[in-house]
Amino acid sequence: MIISASRRTDIPAFFSDWFINRLNEQYAFVRNPVNIHQISKISLSPDVVDCIVFWSKNPGPMIDKLNALESYMYYFQFTLNAYGKDLETDLPDVETRIHTFQALSRRIGKMRVIWRYDPIIVNDRYSVDWHIKRFRYLAERLCPYTEKVTISFVDLYAKISRTLKDNNIYEPSRIQKDVLAENLSEIAHRHGLIIDTCAEDIDLSSYGIEHGRCIDDRLISKLLGCPVDTAKDKNQRPNCGCIASIDLGFYNTCQNGCVYCYANHNSGIRKRNFQSYDPLSPLLCSHVTELDKITERKMKSQNNKLFCI
Repeated sequence: MIISASRRTDIPAFFSDWFINRLNEQYAFVRNPVNIHQISKISLSPDVVDCIVFWSKNPGPMIDKLNALESYMYYFQFTLNAYGKDLETDLPDVETRIHTFQALSRRIGKMRVIWRYDPIIVNDRYSVDWHIKRFRYLAERLCPYTEKVTISFVDLYAKISRTLKDNNIYEPSRIQKDVLAENLSEIAHRHGLIIDTCAEDIDLSSYGIEHGRCIDDRLISKLLGCPVDTAKDKNQRPNCGCIASIDLGFYNTCQNGCVYCYANHNSGIRKRNFQSYDPLSPLLCSHVTELDKITERKMKSQNNKLFCI
């Protein structure tokens, strides 16, 4: 079983105490995003958890707590874009995050820290040329600390369309995507980095960019030294290459303040949810009520130990 922590919120940045408590208790409750009164009990026993994939823009608060994960394999998807406060209102400055990236890589190894340069937003302030220059700068700083960079272009989700419009955010044209792909690929390869895309429907293989898998059975198998028997995640977008996982997050809780974020679409709900954060609760930013139904989910390891190296 693969744990995703989390596509829905930044657990390392804001909820690492909760997560460590859940590991100590070896279970977590997760609300169904479609029916919030349906709760799944998820085992976090090392016997069934094959790997944990963390998603974060600022995992600094978690670095000193990584000893609690000694019984688990894990890696980080670390997003580092270098936008300004107009788009990422509450993140630490870019130099702080670069140092965090480097510190995390020194702690766990560069294979386990994936650099994400996404989403790519093009507008009057963030031009194609701006992206090329910033990507080059970041690649120079991060290349000794990672093996791969994943890119994607902004998705215009309907539930945040008003926010995107207010910030003059639009999807890059195909010509802009091609120019960016050619230049970012050249920079990545010059710095010894693999480059791929996240859930993109366009073919950029002519630029040396393949379709990626953020929750990647190939990487997980390499880290474990064993094959992982897991199918593609049918609950993600059609162009997503990720394998199946269980996400522990809760929407409308992340406090990074990224205006393009699909996981936050209501500031009032986000504030209320965050006020409900209790690191001792089995639920993230929530407590069990009499209206809730808890079902224990059947778990098993998908690590094929017969073929371990």
